[in-house]
Formats: sequence, structure tokens, C-alpha cells
Amino acid sequence: MDYEIAEHEIEKMIANSKDSKVLKKVVDYLYENFERYSWVGIYIVRGKDLILGPWNGEHATEHTSIPIGKGICGCAAESGRTELISDVNEDRRYLACFVSTRSEIVVPIKKNEKVIGEIDIDSDKKNAFTKKDKVFLVKIATYLKDFIE
Repeated sequence: MDYEIAEHEIEKMIANSKDSKVLKKVVDYLYENFERYSWVGIYIVRGKDLILGPWNGEHATEHTSIPIGKGICGCAAESGRTELISDVNEDRRYLACFVSTRSEIVVPIKKNEKVIGEIDIDSDKKNAFTKKDKVFLVKIATYLKDFIE
């Protein structure tokens, strides 16, 4: 999938949306159009935890609530920085969701510099994510900030 085309399609989705249902549409779009993305979800910050919102993948994750500061997702929420993990088996912070997961990218969604959620994507392939994925997903995260309450 071409990143520019995907960004344009997501921008159109967002422009035509008025509520948080757009989060599910974006998750579904990413999952269905990027072959390397084996699981896509959005976590929402609620107090001191990340709560799983819309997601798409073959299986549900048991991690529907993650304390901020715990795991790769929790660390990204705490630091406000994108985490791009080439091999989850080599990162001691990784909270195993699926046996098949090999790499992960977590992109904070910020509003007024405060983390309010994040995009979490797993892949069954090692080294699945590149700087292009990071740049693309950071843009998508900025578009989604107005849809998280």
C-alpha cells in the first residue's frame, strides 16, 4: 500500500466523520490495507491506564487495560514517544499478546502535548516497520486526536 494514498483515504474518512466511530474505520482501514499489519488497535488513556478501544485482527488481546509505564504501550504513553520494536522477543518490556507477533509499533496520540491515546500495531514479521511507517502513523495520530474524548 502506498502511504500517500492511504493518508489521503484516511483524511477523507476523517473529513466525513463527526464522532469517534471514525477510530474503528481507521483501524479497519489500516488492518485491511497493510499486509504486514497483523493486529491494529487504539488504546485510550483513562486515568493511569490505557484502555483498549477499537481493534481489528484475527484474535482479541487479553491486554484490554495496560497501566501507563508498563509494557511497550505503557512506556510509549508515559514518554510520549513512538516505539518501533523490530523484534519483540528482544525487548524485555514486551507484554506478549500473540505467540505469532514478531514486531510492534506504538504511536502516541497527543492533544496539546498530552498523550490521550495511541495506535498500537503488531506484525507477525520481524523488522516489519520502517521509518516510513512511523512518519505515516504519526500523521494519522495527529488526525485522530480530535476524536478521542
